Amino acid sequence: MFTGIVEELGEIEAVESLADSARLTVRGPLVTQDAVHGASIAVNGVCLTVVEAIDGRFTADVMKETLDRSSLGALAAGSRVNLERPVRLADRLGGHLVQGHVDGVGEIVSREPGERWDVVTVSLPAHLARYVVDKGSITVDGISLTVVEAGDDFFTVALIPTTLALTTLGHKRPGDPVNLEVDVVAKYVERMIGARS
Repeated sequence: MFTGIVEELGEIEAVESLADSARLTVRGPLVTQDAVHGASIAVNGVCLTVVEAIDGRFTADVMKETLDRSSLGALAAGSRVNLERPVRLADRLGGHLVQGHVDGVGEIVSREPGERWDVVTVSLPAHLARYVVDKGSITVDGISLTVVEAGDDFFTVALIPTTLALTTLGHKRPGDPVNLEVDVVAKYVERMIGARS
């Protein structure tokens, strides 16, 4: 379980393409300080399992299912990525409950720079629209954000200077893909109401 509060802006050092998977080598000195084989680290909002951690970098295997359902397949050496370690039970929950299970891929549609923040519009796959509401939570590339406006096929978020400086959303441009995870509570509520009907 994660919070969507990015700890570090890392970098992909290598991508090894295999028959039905890929192996990523990621530089992230902060998130690897206590990483061991089997630990979880969210990479652009995707929960990955550490295969090896050494000298400020870690490797993780990414199966075809994850490559197909997320934007991780588009990463290459030099790509910047958002990194977060899982929350500890004693930590404050700074963002919202994030599983690291991508629900779909959106695309940056537009950016409107403001005096101190940017308003970013992101496309929204139709099957996720019912889970996204004004002032609700959504995870974009692993970043916990508040929805400003929710439409049938888009939503907007306002990015504060900290988010612009310390995450990949400060550099993403129109046309760039982003991983989306909707609020898991909304999915559970829908399931429970459906079971009662």
